[in-house]
Amino acid sequence: MSTLTATGKAARPEASRRKVPAGARTGRRSLRRLPLNLAALFTLALTVFPVYWMVITAFKPTTAIQSDTPSFLPLHPTLAHFGTAVHADGFGTFWRNSLTVTLGAVLMSLVVALLAAFAVGRMRWRGRRAFILLVFTAQMAPWEALLIPMYVIARDTDMLDKLSMLTLVYFMTTLPFTIVTLRGFLAAIPVELEEAAQVDGCTRPQAFRRVTFPLLAPGLLSTSLFGFITAWNEFAFANTLIIKNQDARTLPVWLSSFSNVFGTDWGATMAASSLFMLPVLLVFLVLQNRVTSGMTAGAVKG
Repeated sequence: MSTLTATGKAARPEASRRKVPAGARTGRRSLRRLPLNLAALFTLALTVFPVYWMVITAFKPTTAIQSDTPSFLPLHPTLAHFGTAVHADGFGTFWRNSLTVTLGAVLMSLVVALLAAFAVGRMRWRGRRAFILLVFTAQMAPWEALLIPMYVIARDTDMLDKLSMLTLVYFMTTLPFTIVTLRGFLAAIPVELEEAAQVDGCTRPQAFRRVTFPLLAPGLLSTSLFGFITAWNEFAFANTLIIKNQDARTLPVWLSSFSNVFGTDWGATMAASSLFMLPVLLVFLVLQNRVTSGMTAGAVKG
C-alpha cells in the first residue's frame, strides 16, 4: 500500500518511479515502427523493381528475354542491345532535339517565373490575388486536355513539326509550377535582408541580385529539376505536334520506333530506355545536395 508523505499526499510505490531503460524504450519504439518500415520497404520495392527490370533486360540476350522462365539476373550479359539503340537511325538527332527543347523550356520558365514570383511575393498591386488564383488554376488543370487546342493553334499558325512550338508548349506546361514554387522560396527569405542592403546603399535591383538571388538558388535548382524531368519525359505533345518532319522528333517518340513486322525489339527498347534515363539521373545526382541545402544560413549580418 502507498504511504502518506508530510504533505498528506500518497507516495507512489518505489517500483512505479523506476525509469525504463533506454534500450527497452528504443526496442519498443522500433517495434511500433515496424509496420511503417515494412510498408516503406514494400513501396520502395514496388517503385524500383520496374526500373531494375528494364536495366537488366537491356543486358540480357534475346533468347533470355523471350524465354518462358524469367531470370532476375543477366546470367550472360551482352551490350548488343545498346549497340542497336545507339546505331539506330536518328539517335544523335533525336537526342539533340530533346536537349534543345528541354533546356530551352526550363530556362525560359525560370526567367519568367522568377520575375512573376518577385512581383507576387515582394510587391502589392491591384489584381495580385486574382493572378495567384489563375496560376494555381493553371497548375491544377490537366494539360492533356489541351492537346487538341494546341494542335489547332499550331496548325493555324504554321507551327506544326517545329521544335520551337514544342519548346513553347513545354514552357507553358512548367511555368505555373515554377511560379508557385519560387514564390514559396521567396516568401521564406526575410525581406529585412533586402532592406538592410538598401540601407547600405544598394538599389532595389542590386539588393535582389546580391542578397536575395543567391539565397534563392535552392529554389531555382529544385524547380529546374522538375521542369527538366517534365519536359524530358513528355510524349503526348511531341507525338501530336510533330507529324511529318521525322527529324524533329524527340527521344520519347523515338523509343516507340523499335518495332517491326515481327514485333517489338524489347532488348533494344530497354537499352534505349536506360540511355534515355541517364540524363535525368545525372541531373538529379548533381543537384540533390544543393536543393536540400539551407537557404538563409549565415545570411544575417553580424
